[in-house]
Amino acid sequence: MNLQIDSNAIFPPVAQGGALTIGNFDGVHRGHQAILQQLRKLADQVSGPAVVFTFDPPPSRLLRPDFAPASLTGIERKKELLTKLGIDFVIVYPTSKQLLDLEPEQFFESIVVRSLRAKAIAEGENFQFGKHRRGDVFLLKQLCNEHGLRFSLLEPQQDQGEWISSTRIRSLLEAGDIAGANRLLIEPYRISGIVSRGAQRGRTLGFPTANLETIPVLCPPIGVYAGRVTGCNGSKKNSLSTPSPIGMPAAINIGPNPTFGEARVKVEAHIIGYAGDLYDHEIAIEFFAKLRDVQKFDSKEQLLSQLNMDIERARTTARDSKNAF
Repeated sequence: MNLQIDSNAIFPPVAQGGALTIGNFDGVHRGHQAILQQLRKLADQVSGPAVVFTFDPPPSRLLRPDFAPASLTGIERKKELLTKLGIDFVIVYPTSKQLLDLEPEQFFESIVVRSLRAKAIAEGENFQFGKHRRGDVFLLKQLCNEHGLRFSLLEPQQDQGEWISSTRIRSLLEAGDIAGANRLLIEPYRISGIVSRGAQRGRTLGFPTANLETIPVLCPPIGVYAGRVTGCNGSKKNSLSTPSPIGMPAAINIGPNPTFGEARVKVEAHIIGYAGDLYDHEIAIEFFAKLRDVQKFDSKEQLLSQLNMDIERARTTARDSKNAF
């Protein structure tokens, strides 16, 4: 079976004839960075572009929809990070049953040889491809030899005696270990969401919050966190009429509000020193550390005292983390 190239998938001529790597690259972590650095060297050696071929959605969403893990990065964020690491082109291919049913040899012929005319490939030891993940790095090396492609195999990168992987980072985040996850990433972990109107209780307490909804990636567990605003996109309804909050520290509360009897889990960010209107705008926030668990306070005064301490700790943490990456 030959893959009929989807018209939505773009293989521009300028992306052909270079070095290629294939994978999900979820999170874009230090393990990926090692592969991409080698990819850049190969691209320079063959005088062509460094190209990443990735999938949208991840194949697991089609193969095992009930067990597919939450993503660590959306496509646009992934492309941004890959570009920062020296990649010339990111090919985002729409995942389909037709694509996943290709035998490894057919995938190699359709994508690597015909569509991208690759001259070199870099992959990690655990790379698998083709129907039922039958293709491995040994078959990939054989196919590269048969077609005259250079092939570079990278050993898994380790941190504290364990492999660096998206699965490990996901586990650290799910445990609230932001510092541990960030140590493996090339930039602090980031979520984004649309600011919606909440109960506005924070504003009445003197601590207005941006309530984030429609968050497309894994959200850290219930707790209070220190972070910083890294992005703010305009709304279709109205433009930002106040200065941008980008770069400002934030104290983020994920969870219910037990002090006021609210059980619904929410993501609320108090952007320290900011009082503008962000409703309907999309903002991005990176996380630096977990400050504490969510707790119920016996009075409003106790809550306010704790919020002041949270904000000071968040401010300090953001300042100290500014140059960590």
